[in-house]
Amino acid sequence: MNSGNCSRRKFVSAVGLGAVGWAVSRSVATSGAAGTRKPNIVFILADDLGWAELGCCGNTFNETPHLDRLAKQGMRFTDAYAAAPVCSPYRAALMTGLYPARVGITDYLRPGDTNHLARRYVTIAETLRRAGYVTGIVGKWHLSGYANHGAEEFPPAVHGFEETIVSENRGIGGGSYFHPYHFNREIDKRLPGKEHLIDRCNLEAVEFIERHKNRPFFLYLSHYAVHTRLEGKPEFVSEFENKSGAGKGQNARRNNPHLAAQLKSIDQGVGMVIRKLDELGLADDTVVVFTGDNGGESRVTSNGPLRAGKSTLYEGGIRVPLVIRYPKVVPAGTTCKTTTSNIDFYPTFRELAGIKPDSRATDGVSITTLLRNAEAKLKRDTLYWHYPLDKPHFLGGRSAGAIRKGHWKLIQFFDTGEKELYSLEDDVGEQNNLASKNPDKVAELLGLLAAWRKQVDAKIPSGQQGGEDLGSKANL
Repeated sequence: MNSGNCSRRKFVSAVGLGAVGWAVSRSVATSGAAGTRKPNIVFILADDLGWAELGCCGNTFNETPHLDRLAKQGMRFTDAYAAAPVCSPYRAALMTGLYPARVGITDYLRPGDTNHLARRYVTIAETLRRAGYVTGIVGKWHLSGYANHGAEEFPPAVHGFEETIVSENRGIGGGSYFHPYHFNREIDKRLPGKEHLIDRCNLEAVEFIERHKNRPFFLYLSHYAVHTRLEGKPEFVSEFENKSGAGKGQNARRNNPHLAAQLKSIDQGVGMVIRKLDELGLADDTVVVFTGDNGGESRVTSNGPLRAGKSTLYEGGIRVPLVIRYPKVVPAGTTCKTTTSNIDFYPTFRELAGIKPDSRATDGVSITTLLRNAEAKLKRDTLYWHYPLDKPHFLGGRSAGAIRKGHWKLIQFFDTGEKELYSLEDDVGEQNNLASKNPDKVAELLGLLAAWRKQVDAKIPSGQQGGEDLGSKANL
C-alpha cells in the first residue's frame, strides 16, 4: 500500500505501512453558530532544535525565510519551554496536557521499552476527533516500544489518530534520513531520486491538508530532524559548507552545515504548508504552530546565549523556539515574553476549537489570552521539571528537578543534592549561581518543588536525594 495515495479514504488499521487510520464516522464539526467551521490546527514539531537556530531568533547562519515570515505574521514566544529535556516525555506532555512525571514517562523510551503512553489518558487527538476533527500524524511518535523489538506496541492509532503516515515501527536512534528508512522498512518510496525524509514528510503533510480541506483537521507534522546523526540533502549541505564561518562536517559544534541543511528542508515544508492553506482559502481558519521538543545537542550546535543543551535542565536543554500564527486571533508581528510550556497546548487547542471543559484536568493552562494580547498575564507563574536518571545521560544531563517561578529558577541535582539558583531576568545564561547568597529563596523553591513532586507522585531513583530536606544548607 502506498502511503501517499491521494485517493485514500479508509486506511488499514496496522502500523508500518506508512499510513494507519480508521474510517471517519463523525459529521463535520461546527462551532456555536451553524455552518461556522472550527479552526484547523497544524502543529509542526522539530526534533532537537535549539532555541536560537531560527533567523527570527537571531541566527545569521541558518536560513529560515518561511519561519521568519511566519513569525512576522503571528507571534513569537521568547520564554517557551519543553516539559522535559528529551523526546518522549515532551511528547507525552503534548498529547495529555500533563507533566511527564504525572504520566510516568520521564526519559526517552527505548525500542523494547515496556513503558508507553497508557490508554487511560485521553489525548488531544482523541479530544479533537470526538469534536469532529480528522486527525493525522506525519512522522515521529516515540511514545511506545515496538513489536519489532519484542515490546507490546501502542501506536498513534490507539490514541486518536485516524491517519499515521511515515512513522516508525522500530528503534529510531542514530538518524535515518534517506529512503529506505531503517526505522520502518515498509515505507514505500514516493519521491524521485534519493528520497529525503524531510521532503517526504512535507509532501505527506500538504496532501493530508488537501484530502481534508472540507473538514476541520488536526495535523501533527512531527519531524525526525534535526536529530543526530545529521544528514542533510547534499546540495544544501554543499551550499552551507561554502558559507562564511561554516563548521566542518556532521559534528561541527557551530554553524553545522548538515543541521543548517536539514533546517532549510523543514523551513521549505513550512512554506509548502502555508502555500497550500492559501491555495485552499484556509489560511484565516488555521492555527499554525511551530516549535521544538527540547534544546539542541551541544555536540553539534550551540544554544548560546543559553547554557548547555539537550538532556540538561539548564535553559539550553528546555527552552525552545515557538511561533504561532492564527490571523483571526493573533496580532501579526508580536512577541510574547510570558513563560509557557508545551503542556499548555492541550487546553489551548480545546478552547480554540470551542470544546467545553469537562472533568479531565490538565496541568497546562490555555494561552489564548496571550494569543490575543502578548502583554496579558497568565494566572500561573510557576513551571516544574522532573528528570530522574539512574546514570548520567550520554550528552551530559544529570538526574535533577527544576522549578521556575517568576524570574527565579532553581535546579536541584538528585545525584549529589546540589542546588543552583539563577535570576533569569539578568542571567539567562545561568552563569551566576546565587544559591549561597539567597538561602531563603532556595528553601522556598525547594519547598514548592517537593510539594509538587508529592502531588504528581514523581519518582526519584533509589539512593538519590529528593530534596525534602529543606533545612540543609550544606549542599548550597
